[in-house]
Amino acid sequence: MGLEHIIEMLPDLNKAFFETIYMVAISLFIAILVGLPLGVILFVTDEGMFLKNKYVKTIVGFLINLIRSIPFIILLVLLIPLTKLIVGKAIGPTAASVSLSVAAIPFFARIVETAFREIDKGVIEASISVGATPWMIIKDVLIPEAKSSIIQGVTLTTISLVAYSAMAGVVGGGGIGDLAIRFGYYRYDTVVMVTTGVVLVVLVQLIQFRGGSWAKHADKR
Repeated sequence: MGLEHIIEMLPDLNKAFFETIYMVAISLFIAILVGLPLGVILFVTDEGMFLKNKYVKTIVGFLINLIRSIPFIILLVLLIPLTKLIVGKAIGPTAASVSLSVAAIPFFARIVETAFREIDKGVIEASISVGATPWMIIKDVLIPEAKSSIIQGVTLTTISLVAYSAMAGVVGGGGIGDLAIRFGYYRYDTVVMVTTGVVLVVLVQLIQFRGGSWAKHADKR
């Protein structure tokens, strides 16, 4: 009965899986696109850095901490007006991607900032002493030196987005979480709950394995 049930739900599971991949891919792209520059700003405007600016550091840091302090399920609800404004609706994978992106951007920005702090300051000082511009230091020193840690950060962010996407199912965000809520939880279907759980675990393990492999390859130490 369990096996037959799993076979019956394969089309729904397949659709939900690709909805999850879709949500995570969009959100990860936006998180990197916006979070990487924010992480750079947090680092280079800090005390003792070459673009020191207390006001910029304080404002950006406050906004990032503010968003990170809001539980994701509450953030989903708070961002419904913004989601409707951007995509025209509040449910579905594309709509859920808005909240996922907003949650992922500050998360990734802090990871990038931490990755830069692991760089030997002597390398940065040497670049400054030879007349490198701030842009050259960021492009040719900070990012290459922190490449392995940034890849690990991308991996961690991706895994977090998978977990967040499952929570998005509570408000009709689509994906595996939505399938688990609608068919598993509301209908008390243990087979669906277990199957969706296994799919998520396998997906996370694959992401961790691939991300760890890329990070190791990029590590120059």
